[in-house]
Amino acid sequence: MDNFFLETSAGRRFFEAHSTFRGKIMANLFTPTQVGAYPLSHRVVLAPMTRLRTIQPGDIPSPMMADFYGQRSSDGGLVIIEGTSISLTARSYFGAASFYHDGQMDGWKAVADAVHAKGGRAFMQLIHGGRQSHVDMTGGATPLAPSVVPFEGVALTKDGWVPASPHRALEIDEIPGIIEDFRIAAQRAKDAGFDGVELHGANGYLVDQFIQDGTNTRTDAYGGPIERRVRFLREATEALISVWGADRVGVRVSPSGEWGGISDSNPDATFSHVAKVLDSYKVAYLHVIEPRIKGDSTLHEGHPPVASKSLRPFFSGSIIAAGGFDGDSANAIVAAGDADLVAFGRHFSSNPDLAYRLQHGLPLTPYVRDAFWGGSEENYSDFPTHQESQAKKDAVIA
Repeated sequence: MDNFFLETSAGRRFFEAHSTFRGKIMANLFTPTQVGAYPLSHRVVLAPMTRLRTIQPGDIPSPMMADFYGQRSSDGGLVIIEGTSISLTARSYFGAASFYHDGQMDGWKAVADAVHAKGGRAFMQLIHGGRQSHVDMTGGATPLAPSVVPFEGVALTKDGWVPASPHRALEIDEIPGIIEDFRIAAQRAKDAGFDGVELHGANGYLVDQFIQDGTNTRTDAYGGPIERRVRFLREATEALISVWGADRVGVRVSPSGEWGGISDSNPDATFSHVAKVLDSYKVAYLHVIEPRIKGDSTLHEGHPPVASKSLRPFFSGSIIAAGGFDGDSANAIVAAGDADLVAFGRHFSSNPDLAYRLQHGLPLTPYVRDAFWGGSEENYSDFPTHQESQAKKDAVIA
């Protein structure tokens, strides 16, 4: 184990204080675990966040993105890179990440290298925005969806937040092309040196639109009962597995989530089936967003985590819980066995050494919401670690 985690006296005291119950060792955030192909030293995960810091035109990953991800990496830690669009027509947000042309390769290699330089593992989240888009973001193409269902969402263009463009239903013979886009993007991530990929099946984007019956009213092989609505998810997952193998592929879902105007008439039945399907593939992990969170905001303060617990009986692999956790609640859900790891977004945005701070009970730097959706290095990659802050204070005193 790295000294960063358990070999310090403080780390051992934390472990002893939090990891025993009735004589048995219980997991907590700072015990090692195996996720798919990779052993991890701890269970604090960087959640994927849409931060809109690419260089335009071309969605080129910027040097400050490499700095941001490198700063938040740690020895044996898992970093999930922000939602990365698989094609021009898959884009939803101006300045967001994408990976569909060769000019983006060097920038993504720099991100992967920055994570690896700190001993971390980097999974790239792959996304198709579906109906959550605008013609200015898709090169003029009408946004796509499983079905045409009224939608009052927004997209981010160079002119700011605007109503999403009207969408159209995918023709069945168009679907294989989108699945191929997922496969090609997965191969690009592999060529850039990443350690795996995550399929974004959450938050009302295209995969989620197929899964949930509020957005999928098709009557063909991709609609109707959940066994058919999950077909798109199956095919996209299989495409990623064909490149990486199942033990280097994760999938993110958001049962009862509200982002993107998504809904389902029976979410418990729908997502238990989704979990069983993904379990059959033996993917590396299932990444579950709690419904108390909508995007970067908390909908239900004090609401306990319920989504991971509800899916635990149906998925035997690693579960990553996300959405509204602090150190204590993260330790609790891991100790209970409802999740194996916990992903942090907002707190990680302003605390590059979040795992270290949580382990040692150190205060957290407040996040800056105004910097979430685009900007410069300010309040993005310029947050100091606790040790850097202390060194600066000590220098002033001296």
